[in-house]
Order: sequence, then C-alpha cells, then structure tokens
Amino acid sequence: MKKIETFNKEISYLKNDDFKSDLEYLIDKLPDYFFEIPASSTGKYHPEYATGDGGLVRHTKVVARLAHELLENPSIGGKYTKDERDLMIIACILHDGFKSGKVKEQYTRFDHPIICAEFIREEKDNLKMSEDNAELIASCIETHMGPWTTDYDGNEVLNPPKTKYQNFVHMCDYLASRKFLIVKFDEKNNIID
Repeated sequence: MKKIETFNKEISYLKNDDFKSDLEYLIDKLPDYFFEIPASSTGKYHPEYATGDGGLVRHTKVVARLAHELLENPSIGGKYTKDERDLMIIACILHDGFKSGKVKEQYTRFDHPIICAEFIREEKDNLKMSEDNAELIASCIETHMGPWTTDYDGNEVLNPPKTKYQNFVHMCDYLASRKFLIVKFDEKNNIID
C-alpha cells in the first residue's frame, strides 16, 4: 500500500503545488497503523463507516471532503485566501495522524492533537511552505477537538479553537463524526459521489 495514493483525491483539492508536495511528504511520514485502524473502536464517537479496518482513513476523507465542499462555496470559502483554504484542508487530512500515538498503542491517545501538531513543527524545516504556514496547520490540528479539552481523568490537556481557521477545522471534524450523516464508500475507500 502506498500511503500517498490513499489520499490522491484529497491532495487534488489543493491549489498550491508546493503545498501538495509538502502534504505528500507528511502523509508518507504518518505511522503505518493510521491506514489500518478504525476512527472509533466502539462506534461511540463516529458513524458506522468510520469503524472497522480503514475507518480512520474513511473518517479523514470525509473531514477533508467537507472542508473542500464548504470552501468551494463562495459564501464560506470567500472569507479565506487560496493558501488559507489549502492549509486548512491539509490540517483536516493530517488531524488524526497520530491518533494512537507515535507508536501504536491500544487505545486513542487523548493528546493525539498535540502529538500531531508537534510532528508538523518538527518537520517544518523539511517543507517548502513558510514557518507561519506550518504553524497555522499545527495550531488547527492542536485544537481540532473543539470544546473537549479535558482527558479521561478530568485534566485540562488541550486548548479549544480560537481562530477562524481552528474553528473551521474543528467544525469539519465534528460534522464528520455525526452519526446521522451517511457517507458511502467504494471498495478502495473512496467516497461515492
């Protein structure tokens, strides 16, 4: 399995060729387990399509597709520059990249947004994009959990979204997690239009 090919459609949403190249580089660095695990092992927080083998990939594709569709609408996307739209889509694709930690752990790491944001910051010197653009992606990933900022023990771990970019990425992830939104996939985990 080639990691980058898994997200060919989503990569094509980007307008900036340098950003496409950076996204391909980052996807290739994601842990192998990302492409195999469910988004939810219990189904408690995600719809049925996000469960089972490859469920996290399917969830990610829906997050990215929602972002793309919303940003193509001039009433919504017109509030952002072309590059800002691309950067938010990149954040949507990478947001759960380390959901089970740097090395696969049995369960979801509550701090996975922080782990993934740090990954972006650590890789920034290997990217064509500016440090500010990498930081925008990292900050959107870091806050994608929205108001759910406390871990299972009640400790405040995550920051809530504050900027319009962070709120947009959270909104796309939130919508992709709603059980009433049914998305169909083909045998290669591509969304059926």
